[in-house]
Amino acid sequence: MTHVAVLGAAGRMGQAVCHAVETASDLTLASRLDAGDDAATVAASGAQVAVDFTVPSATEANVHALIDAGVHAVVGTTGWDEDSLGRVRDHLQAANAGRAGAADPQLGVLIAPNFALSAVLAMRFAAQAAQYFESAEVIELHHPGKVDAPSGTAVHTAQGMAAARREAGLAPMPDATETALEGARGADVDGIPVHSVRLRGLVAHEEILLGNPGEQLSIRTDSFDRSSFMPGVLLGIRQIGTRPGLTVGLEHLLDL
Repeated sequence: MTHVAVLGAAGRMGQAVCHAVETASDLTLASRLDAGDDAATVAASGAQVAVDFTVPSATEANVHALIDAGVHAVVGTTGWDEDSLGRVRDHLQAANAGRAGAADPQLGVLIAPNFALSAVLAMRFAAQAAQYFESAEVIELHHPGKVDAPSGTAVHTAQGMAAARREAGLAPMPDATETALEGARGADVDGIPVHSVRLRGLVAHEEILLGNPGEQLSIRTDSFDRSSFMPGVLLGIRQIGTRPGLTVGLEHLLDL
């Protein structure tokens, strides 16, 4: 039985995670924390794994506190960049260097831009396809309560596509735009345009467009309810104890 703490438990995602943990036969909900609660207290609840669905301004500090407390972390909060990931990676390396005994298992942190299995597969398919198409763009669509743009999923998707294009030695994508309103061509993520839509009624959606002369490939993932993220969250909770160090992306836990 794995004991789990949920940070951001009062939020919509946090509530869904709490319900998923409570209904899983191999998991126990050890504590619920929200804004103003100290993540360092998680260990006192007996939690072995903490799930963070808070806000970008708080998540990194929460993860460092969990590492100091000896608790594995599964993080769905977005807003991470290479500098913040590097700090977590370094902290884990230092912490695990002092946890050599069997009584002190190596700590792991999973940071996933998206826990929906359809989104993880869409990102993987997009990276595989990117090398075969001259043009590629990403459109992400979310509810207006989302605080970051573009979404972490869209950034992760674009980065994977850009890496595949570089590895294939592709030239920059064609774009004859000379004049444009600021933002009209979206955000530039490693050379891939990423467009953000915020619209009432949406939950979480992404469309990847790839084009060649005479053909287009569209890859789309839609999450209509937050329950779509729960299988991925539970997978992370169950596996993070076997993955020391920092893991970025749920795809590393799947047999892809």
